[in-house]
Amino acid sequence: MNKWLRKSLFVTISILTFGLVTPSQLINQANAEKINDRDVFETQAPDRSIVQANSYVIETEFNREAFMQELIKQAEIQSYQKFGTRIKPVIENEFREVILPNIEKAIAQTASQFPEDDVKKLTITEQPGAGLSEKIFNIKDSVSGKDIIRFHVRRDNPPQAGYWFNFHYHTYHDQFHSHHELGSIYWDKNTPPKWMS
Repeated sequence: MNKWLRKSLFVTISILTFGLVTPSQLINQANAEKINDRDVFETQAPDRSIVQANSYVIETEFNREAFMQELIKQAEIQSYQKFGTRIKPVIENEFREVILPNIEKAIAQTASQFPEDDVKKLTITEQPGAGLSEKIFNIKDSVSGKDIIRFHVRRDNPPQAGYWFNFHYHTYHDQFHSHHELGSIYWDKNTPPKWMS
Protein backbone atom coordinates (compact mmCIF):
# COMPACT_ATOMS: atom_id res chain seq x y z
CA MET A 1 0.00 0.00 0.00
CA ASN A 2 1.34 3.44 -0.82
CA LYS A 3 2.67 5.41 2.12
CA TRP A 4 0.32 8.35 1.61
CA LEU A 5 -2.67 6.01 1.24
CA ARG A 6 -1.74 4.18 4.45
CA LYS A 7 -1.36 7.46 6.37
CA SER A 8 -4.67 8.72 5.01
CA LEU A 9 -6.35 5.48 6.02
CA PHE A 10 -4.95 5.70 9.56
CA VAL A 11 -6.07 9.30 9.99
CA THR A 12 -9.54 8.47 8.69
CA ILE A 13 -9.91 5.44 10.98
CA SER A 14 -8.71 7.42 13.98
CA ILE A 15 -11.22 10.18 13.28
CA LEU A 16 -14.11 7.80 12.60
CA THR A 17 -13.51 5.73 15.74
CA PHE A 18 -12.86 8.77 17.98
CA GLY A 19 -9.45 7.36 18.88
CA LEU A 20 -10.71 3.96 20.09
CA VAL A 21 -8.58 2.32 17.42
CA THR A 22 -5.14 3.82 17.05
CA PRO A 23 -2.88 3.48 14.02
CA SER A 24 -0.31 1.51 16.02
CA GLN A 25 -2.98 -1.04 16.98
CA LEU A 26 -3.79 -1.47 13.29
CA ILE A 27 -0.12 -1.80 12.39
CA ASN A 28 0.45 -4.44 15.04
CA GLN A 29 -2.70 -6.27 14.01
CA ALA A 30 -1.67 -6.05 10.37
CA ASN A 31 1.78 -7.44 11.13
CA ALA A 32 0.39 -10.21 13.31
CA GLU A 33 -2.27 -11.36 10.87
CA LYS A 34 -0.52 -10.29 7.63
CA ILE A 35 -3.67 -8.73 6.28
CA ASN A 36 -3.82 -7.20 2.85
CA ASP A 37 -5.87 -4.35 1.41
CA ARG A 38 -9.06 -6.39 0.99
CA ASP A 39 -9.06 -8.17 4.35
CA VAL A 40 -10.70 -7.43 7.68
CA PHE A 41 -10.29 -4.36 9.92
CA GLU A 42 -11.68 -4.49 13.45
CA THR A 43 -13.15 -1.70 15.49
CA GLN A 44 -14.91 -1.79 18.83
CA ALA A 45 -18.52 -0.95 19.52
CA PRO A 46 -19.93 -0.53 23.04
CA ASP A 47 -21.52 -4.01 23.24
CA ARG A 48 -20.11 -5.97 20.33
CA SER A 49 -17.10 -6.02 18.07
CA ILE A 50 -17.94 -5.00 14.54
CA VAL A 51 -15.88 -6.61 11.82
CA GLN A 52 -16.10 -4.86 8.48
CA ALA A 53 -15.07 -6.76 5.37
CA ASN A 54 -15.71 -5.36 1.89
CA SER A 55 -18.85 -3.41 2.88
CA TYR A 56 -20.45 -6.32 4.79
CA VAL A 57 -20.87 -5.87 8.53
CA ILE A 58 -20.75 -8.90 10.80
CA GLU A 59 -21.38 -8.60 14.55
CA THR A 60 -19.47 -10.86 16.93
CA GLU A 61 -19.64 -11.22 20.69
CA PHE A 62 -16.85 -9.76 22.81
CA ASN A 63 -14.20 -12.39 23.55
CA ARG A 64 -12.56 -11.51 26.86
CA GLU A 65 -9.79 -14.10 26.53
CA ALA A 66 -8.81 -12.94 23.04
CA PHE A 67 -8.89 -9.32 24.22
CA MET A 68 -6.59 -10.15 27.15
CA GLN A 69 -4.18 -12.01 24.88
CA GLU A 70 -4.00 -8.94 22.64
CA LEU A 71 -3.22 -6.73 25.66
CA ILE A 72 -0.42 -9.11 26.66
CA LYS A 73 0.97 -9.17 23.13
CA GLN A 74 0.99 -5.35 23.13
CA ALA A 75 2.72 -5.38 26.54
CA GLU A 76 5.50 -7.57 25.16
CA ILE A 77 5.92 -5.36 22.09
CA GLN A 78 6.10 -2.21 24.27
CA SER A 79 8.67 -3.85 26.54
CA TYR A 80 10.96 -4.77 23.66
CA GLN A 81 10.57 -1.28 22.24
CA LYS A 82 11.70 0.17 25.58
CA PHE A 83 14.73 -2.15 25.80
CA GLY A 84 15.99 -0.97 22.43
CA THR A 85 18.52 -2.77 20.27
CA ARG A 86 21.31 -2.74 22.85
CA ILE A 87 19.50 -4.11 25.93
CA LYS A 88 16.96 -6.44 24.29
CA PRO A 89 19.38 -9.09 22.96
CA VAL A 90 21.00 -9.42 26.39
CA ILE A 91 17.87 -9.80 28.55
CA GLU A 92 15.19 -10.97 26.08
CA ASN A 93 15.22 -14.69 27.00
CA GLU A 94 15.15 -14.12 30.74
CA PHE A 95 12.49 -11.44 30.33
CA ARG A 96 10.30 -13.83 28.34
CA GLU A 97 10.76 -16.68 30.85
CA VAL A 98 10.60 -14.81 34.18
CA ILE A 99 9.09 -11.33 33.85
CA LEU A 100 6.51 -11.67 31.06
CA PRO A 101 4.51 -14.44 32.81
CA ASN A 102 4.34 -12.20 35.91
CA ILE A 103 3.17 -9.27 33.78
CA GLU A 104 0.50 -11.54 32.32
CA LYS A 105 -0.66 -12.55 35.82
CA ALA A 106 -0.76 -8.92 36.98
CA ILE A 107 -2.84 -7.87 33.96
CA ALA A 108 -5.21 -10.82 34.35
CA GLN A 109 -5.59 -10.22 38.08
CA THR A 110 -6.32 -6.52 37.59
CA ALA A 111 -8.73 -7.12 34.69
CA SER A 112 -10.61 -9.75 36.72
CA GLN A 113 -11.72 -6.94 39.05
CA PHE A 114 -13.65 -5.26 36.22
CA PRO A 115 -16.95 -6.27 34.62
CA GLU A 116 -16.84 -7.15 30.93
CA ASP A 117 -18.13 -3.73 29.85
CA ASP A 118 -15.22 -2.04 31.64
CA VAL A 119 -12.61 -4.53 30.39
CA LYS A 120 -13.50 -3.52 26.82
CA LYS A 121 -12.41 0.02 27.66
CA LEU A 122 -8.88 -0.96 28.74
CA THR A 123 -6.11 0.17 26.42
CA ILE A 124 -2.35 0.11 26.57
CA THR A 125 -0.24 3.24 26.14
CA GLU A 126 1.66 3.55 22.88
CA GLN A 127 5.03 4.95 23.91
CA PRO A 128 7.39 3.66 26.62
CA GLY A 129 9.60 6.11 28.50
CA ALA A 130 13.05 6.67 27.00
CA GLY A 131 16.38 7.62 28.56
CA LEU A 132 16.32 6.93 32.30
CA SER A 133 12.51 6.85 32.65
CA GLU A 134 11.06 3.83 34.47
CA LYS A 135 7.84 3.64 32.42
CA ILE A 136 7.41 0.59 30.21
CA PHE A 137 3.67 0.97 29.59
CA ASN A 138 0.43 1.83 31.35
CA ILE A 139 -2.98 0.24 31.02
CA LYS A 140 -5.71 2.85 31.22
CA ASP A 141 -9.44 3.31 30.85
CA SER A 142 -9.87 4.69 27.34
CA VAL A 143 -13.05 6.56 28.27
CA SER A 144 -11.88 8.36 31.42
CA GLY A 145 -8.20 8.43 30.41
CA LYS A 146 -7.19 7.37 33.95
CA ASP A 147 -4.39 4.88 34.47
CA ILE A 148 -5.36 1.55 36.01
CA ILE A 149 -1.96 -0.13 36.24
CA ARG A 150 1.56 1.14 35.51
CA PHE A 151 4.45 -1.17 34.62
CA HIS A 152 7.97 0.09 35.32
CA VAL A 153 11.57 -1.06 35.22
CA ARG A 154 14.16 0.52 37.49
CA ARG A 155 17.93 0.32 37.17
CA ASP A 156 19.34 -0.84 40.54
CA ASN A 157 23.02 -0.83 41.50
CA PRO A 158 23.49 -2.46 44.89
CA PRO A 159 27.04 -2.09 46.32
CA GLN A 160 29.47 -4.44 44.57
CA ALA A 161 26.61 -6.37 42.93
CA GLY A 162 26.54 -4.84 39.44
CA TYR A 163 23.48 -3.45 37.70
CA TRP A 164 20.05 -5.05 37.86
CA PHE A 165 16.79 -4.28 36.10
CA ASN A 166 13.99 -4.35 38.68
CA PHE A 167 10.57 -4.90 37.09
CA HIS A 168 7.52 -3.86 39.10
CA TYR A 169 4.08 -2.34 38.77
CA HIS A 170 1.78 0.09 40.57
CA THR A 171 -2.03 0.08 40.67
CA TYR A 172 -4.69 2.73 41.10
CA HIS A 173 -5.95 0.97 44.28
CA ASP A 174 -3.37 2.81 46.42
CA GLN A 175 -2.80 5.80 44.11
CA PHE A 176 0.27 4.06 42.60
CA HIS A 177 2.35 4.16 45.80
CA SER A 178 3.12 0.47 46.46
CA HIS A 179 5.65 -1.47 44.41
CA HIS A 180 4.42 -4.89 43.30
CA GLU A 181 7.48 -6.91 42.31
CA LEU A 182 7.64 -8.78 39.00
CA GLY A 183 11.28 -9.84 39.23
CA SER A 184 14.81 -8.67 38.51
CA ILE A 185 17.29 -9.38 35.72
CA TYR A 186 21.05 -8.99 36.11
CA TRP A 187 22.74 -6.74 33.55
CA ASP A 188 26.49 -6.48 34.19
CA LYS A 189 29.07 -4.64 36.29
CA ASN A 190 29.14 -1.90 33.64
CA THR A 191 26.47 0.82 33.45
CA PRO A 192 23.65 -0.20 31.09
CA PRO A 193 22.81 2.03 28.12
CA LYS A 194 19.80 4.33 28.25
CA TRP A 195 16.40 2.90 27.36
CA MET A 196 15.41 2.79 23.69
CA SER A 197 18.99 3.16 22.53
